[in-house]
Amino acid sequence: MAFGWIDEQAEARRRAGLVRTLRPRPADSPLLDLASNDYLGLAHHPEVVEGAAGAARTWGGGSTGSRLVTGTTELHTALERELADFCGVEAALVFSSGYAANLAAVTVLGPHGSLIVSDAGNHASLIDGCRLARGTTQVVGHADPEAVHKALGTHEGDAIVVSDTVFSVDGDAAPLAALAEACRAHGAGLVVDDAHGLGVLGDGGRGAPHAAGLAGAEDVVVTATLSKSLGSQGGVVLGPARVIDHLVNAARTFIFDTGLAPAAAGAALAALRLLRREPARAERARAVAAELHARLTAAGLEAVRPDAAVVSVRAPSPEQAVRWAADCRTAGLAVGCFRPPSVPDGISRLRLTARADLSGAEIERAVRVIGETRP
Repeated sequence: MAFGWIDEQAEARRRAGLVRTLRPRPADSPLLDLASNDYLGLAHHPEVVEGAAGAARTWGGGSTGSRLVTGTTELHTALERELADFCGVEAALVFSSGYAANLAAVTVLGPHGSLIVSDAGNHASLIDGCRLARGTTQVVGHADPEAVHKALGTHEGDAIVVSDTVFSVDGDAAPLAALAEACRAHGAGLVVDDAHGLGVLGDGGRGAPHAAGLAGAEDVVVTATLSKSLGSQGGVVLGPARVIDHLVNAARTFIFDTGLAPAAAGAALAALRLLRREPARAERARAVAAELHARLTAAGLEAVRPDAAVVSVRAPSPEQAVRWAADCRTAGLAVGCFRPPSVPDGISRLRLTARADLSGAEIERAVRVIGETRP
């Protein structure tokens, strides 16, 4: 029977407690949301919503083509210009998603004959970029600059080091300064995904590379998403102008993909301008994460200390993690549930995302619900 193997895999997932299902949410969900990546609470901000609506009214529902044909509007170029200025880099290039941006950066900057050194805890989009790139990938231990140094020492020729700036599972930060030092000792480039750092870390939310003093460096390329702190959708690659020009000419997820919808570009631009006016939102998101961690650990839960806005709480097993998240939901709290294969260490956990707009009462309620429903 065609696709018969699918049934076997479905049964294996069921036995392992790893079945995933879609759960449509209503527009007026009554749940307290600690599951989304809306770190700054901007996805429903009136200015951001109007940015999306105004762009759709002006430019239409879609970008109408690839970026090199009709998919680049004046709105896209304005967004790229302001993102580059905000993050302190020469140039920026917007993609239809953060996933597409990561595939572009890694595949284009890891050509045949090159070495790609990848952190073991990297996001799936970076991993897939390594798989698709023509260079040779070497995976090294998590957040281990010495391992990176040793890996680079085994190769003569072009090389890049690929890492998240803030890892999505536990919310821990990469040692960016030490990684950059290792790269420079071997003439390698550094490619970092700042999906969970942009809007949260750095001066006014300018990101982890900016905080590490790497913004604008000629040997550093940054990717990010517009779907987290900026409350919209899409991705971006930021870095030296010659790298961005090369992406325009060589990145398949740019050349052959329809451009980001104008509404998403308009929302991201409105959010970016709002963040410029209200830089304290970044600090507030970090403060909420720290308070969540302190309260959870005080309640006897095993929570990982956050370096940005992600707080993870360890669960005993995949099945218990799923039940825990479901019980939280029944009690009015939405939390993330990470299980294998989404977690590189095989440890299931609840994943909480701090938001700058959470009140003290909401933080207290979230901690109480998680504590009362623990396995």
